[in-house]
Amino acid sequence: MVRLGVNIDHTATLRNARGGGEPEPLIAAAMAELGGADGITVHLREDRRHIKDRDVVLLRSSVNLPLNLEMACTKEIIDIARNILPDMCTLVPEKRAELTTEGGLDVAGNFEKIKKSVSRLMDKGIEVSLFIAPEEEQIICASKTGAKFVELHTGAYADAGVQQHKDELNKLFIAAQTAQQNGLIVNAGHGLNYRNILPVAQIKGLYEVNIGHSVISRALYTGLTKAVSDMKALLAIASGAAQGI
Repeated sequence: MVRLGVNIDHTATLRNARGGGEPEPLIAAAMAELGGADGITVHLREDRRHIKDRDVVLLRSSVNLPLNLEMACTKEIIDIARNILPDMCTLVPEKRAELTTEGGLDVAGNFEKIKKSVSRLMDKGIEVSLFIAPEEEQIICASKTGAKFVELHTGAYADAGVQQHKDELNKLFIAAQTAQQNGLIVNAGHGLNYRNILPVAQIKGLYEVNIGHSVISRALYTGLTKAVSDMKALLAIASGAAQGI
């Protein structure tokens, strides 16, 4: 079955809006684990708009699940990762003005910088994933950086209208196949929710999906543990459908 990484960034967004200590991302991670999450994802942005350095330190020292640190390809954040030692770092593009990550990493256009960053992280025993658009050029370049994982940007699929939905899904299927043929392990994420997850979760060989906003939003109504278990149930359905059960 496809693994579920739960992104808890927006518990910190809510905390920071009030300026106090609640909700606590560490507790959110524990509740996600109770719901069946397979990993915890946080994005330490350069502007620290939600997750703070202390959050990453606490999560690294206290959470039993694998910790995936999303991060820009900058010396400051790479140095932090090399010190904290998350299980995985996912390199993503980052713009100060964006509300959320808007696109995939341009590996082809920044190959040497990204390859060096991958090497610096892997030297510390950290697995590295590159968050990329489902495009052949980016996949081929990603495979040459030394990274073992790619995370396919599913935003175009999530935002597609009825007419484009099938085409965007097909791009993801082809991209996943291309990535696997080039020795990469395939994750997926961005814009995935309880309504659109099933087709993506049936992509052959898909290892993990990372979902944040949708799960945290549902948690306001159901509680976080239930929101995570609901998503895990959908992944189980997708697994059964993919296997013809």
